[in-house]
Amino acid sequence: MKRGLLLAAWAAASVLAVPAQAQVSADWVRAHETFLAGDELRGRGSATPDEAIAAAYVAAQFRGFGLQPAPGMDGYLQKAEIVRLKLKAPITLTANGAPVPGAVLLVGDGTGSEGVARLTPAKAMSKMAPAPVMLIVGDMPVMQLYRLARSFKTPRLLLIRESADTQAMIKGLHGEPRLPGGLRGEPREPAPSIVVLPAAAFDALAAQKDAKVSLTVPAEETVATTTNAIGWLPGSDPKAGVLLLSAHLDHLGVQGDGTVMHGANDDASGTTAVLELARTLAAKGKAKRGILFVAYGAEEIGGYGSTYFGAHPPVPLDQIVANVEVEMIGAQDPKLPAGTMMMTGYERSTLGETLKGHGALVTGDPYPEQNFFQRSDNYSLAKKGVVAHTISGWAVVPTYHSKDDTVANIDIAFMTRAIQSLVEPLHALANSDAKPEWKPGGKPE
Repeated sequence: MKRGLLLAAWAAASVLAVPAQAQVSADWVRAHETFLAGDELRGRGSATPDEAIAAAYVAAQFRGFGLQPAPGMDGYLQKAEIVRLKLKAPITLTANGAPVPGAVLLVGDGTGSEGVARLTPAKAMSKMAPAPVMLIVGDMPVMQLYRLARSFKTPRLLLIRESADTQAMIKGLHGEPRLPGGLRGEPREPAPSIVVLPAAAFDALAAQKDAKVSLTVPAEETVATTTNAIGWLPGSDPKAGVLLLSAHLDHLGVQGDGTVMHGANDDASGTTAVLELARTLAAKGKAKRGILFVAYGAEEIGGYGSTYFGAHPPVPLDQIVANVEVEMIGAQDPKLPAGTMMMTGYERSTLGETLKGHGALVTGDPYPEQNFFQRSDNYSLAKKGVVAHTISGWAVVPTYHSKDDTVANIDIAFMTRAIQSLVEPLHALANSDAKPEWKPGGKPE
């Protein structure tokens, strides 16, 4: 960590040398992006020393802006241990005792499974009695199938035919299946496994009647530490509640072939937004409500940083009147009006309308089928009742989870305007008695 401490010290010195101003600066935006998404941080892999350096940088900036440690904390960093499963050998899938060639595990709980494969149309899955092993036919997106399967207790294994969707997911996982993990001391919930089969192997298995399928997943436990950076701007009225402004600071790190996944948009851009909001709102002085600024670790491998924060918040969760998560605001979505960002779950609460009423350039999510509301760190707190949403620029940007997500492909001017549009609305909310509320049916169950 010696390199991280030196970088953090440099960051703090650079902040103190520049007077604080309540105006978002394109130079500051570019500077944060260049550091966070630079080669030196090697893609800020989740729960790695590179992530810890990024957190130290953010913490140093918070200190330089005049933020304090959050209540009950003696510093700006919050650490948590993650216990994860990792494949130690290839999986084995058999049908009636014979190996099934080309099977690829996408996600699973690492325990394997066994049972008779039942042919199931994807669109009818929710209406049928689930079986331990289901051979899925149809074109439902993989993650939609996974979420549906998790709503049942019975399915342990979904077998699906290769498609463009599965190929994209395999590419996005870079050959590493998504096996479960958990925070130290917390139980892991069982989850179904999804295995992709080549077309010929899938068709051959589908042609068999009552084929007994067995999946073996040789896995081992690994332990890593993730780091959250937290800064606190106290309010003048302790009873007025707290705003939470957040982003995740990790990305995909270095791939097996040595490729650095820089993550300039995902989510150095959101971390940069939190830093600029911290700087500008601190420059405005104390508001009525306190404001927490948080950069979470380990979002990419399961939202562990935000989950830990939700379980160990520095202020009681019922004091948090709203959480605005910022993710991927480095590019303009061509579906949206110029300069405008989307808010996931916009229709679920009054938060988006409140911010928009004060000039925030936010609107509804044009991709409801993607379930983005459930796919970012806001969801960890939303499940606990906090009105929490994520603001994004272009959520389906072509550089997503690719080696091309670099500073060269960030629209600094768009980012600067977008962040600036949030400053006054958030400051107004921090000085208001108004409390955003869930609309009927909007709060996650």
